[in-house]
Order: sequence, then C-alpha cells, then structure tokens
Amino acid sequence: IALTFDDGPSGRYTRRLLEGLEERDARVTFFLCGYRVEQDPELAERILSAGHEIGIHGYSHKNMRELSRRQIAAELEDTRSLLPKGCDPVWLRPPGGCCSDGVRQVAAVTGLSILDWSLDPKDWATRDGAGVQKAILDAAKDGDVVLLHDMTDSSVDAALAVIDGLQQR
Repeated sequence: IALTFDDGPSGRYTRRLLEGLEERDARVTFFLCGYRVEQDPELAERILSAGHEIGIHGYSHKNMRELSRRQIAAELEDTRSLLPKGCDPVWLRPPGGCCSDGVRQVAAVTGLSILDWSLDPKDWATRDGAGVQKAILDAAKDGDVVLLHDMTDSSVDAALAVIDGLQQR
C-alpha cells in the first residue's frame, strides 16, 4: 500500500509527518507544489534525504486540464527546477487528478508518468483524523495508492495511525 501526500510541503505539518515516518521506518511519496518548495526549500531537501519519493504536483496547484501545453510544461519545469539536487522525479499527479490529453502528452515528453490514487478518504475536507483512519484501514488492500495531504494535524494524525495499523497487519 502506497501512502501519498499532495499539496506540500507545508511547514510544521510536513515536519511532524517526517518525524513520525522516521519513528516508524516508513517511506511515502510526496507530490510537491513548486510555490511551496520555494517558500521552504529545506523541507524538500529533508524529504529527499530521509528516503521518501518526490513527485511533481505542479507549481501553482492550478487545474492543469484548463492550461495550454506550454503552461503545463512551465508548471512542471518551474517545479522541477526548485527540487533538491539529485532529485529526479518520475511521477506527476495533476492537482485534483484533473488530467487531459495535453497533460498526458506533456508528462510523457518530460519523462513523467501520471500516478492517480485508488483510495481517497477526503482528509482535506473532513479534518476528522479518526474517520480518515477508519476509512483507510477498512478499505485498504494490496496495491492501493492512498491520497492524503500534509496540511493539517488531523491528516498527519490519521496517516501515522494508519501506518501503525497497517504495520500491525
């Protein structure tokens, strides 16, 4: 089961998540927004050095389906240029999962594969850590890609509890 985190890095929430992941010896994938990396480049370095995978979530978090191919390419390149040295992302997750032929074409040309999710507990909307935890643990099966966000305490709490539950299984 792959846990993925969109929209970050986001300061104290990402730092807290990284500490919890380290305590659990767990690795995840972070889909980073360029404008957030620009605000806190140390966090992207820390994510990479801790052994987590970094994917691209675009620079501005705009709906890529509404952008021209040139704008999509700029979103990807602007984000890639801010990532730590030695980081060579292979994944793109368009914000909101909003994809189009243009997004797929630009991703392919730039060497990125699009990674969607199979399980979305909507942690960003509910802010109910216990509910998110239950939703994931009740539904998770081999091969699932879980969509989470490192943007609130409730999401971080849920993610760490999910890891504990999955490791017990």
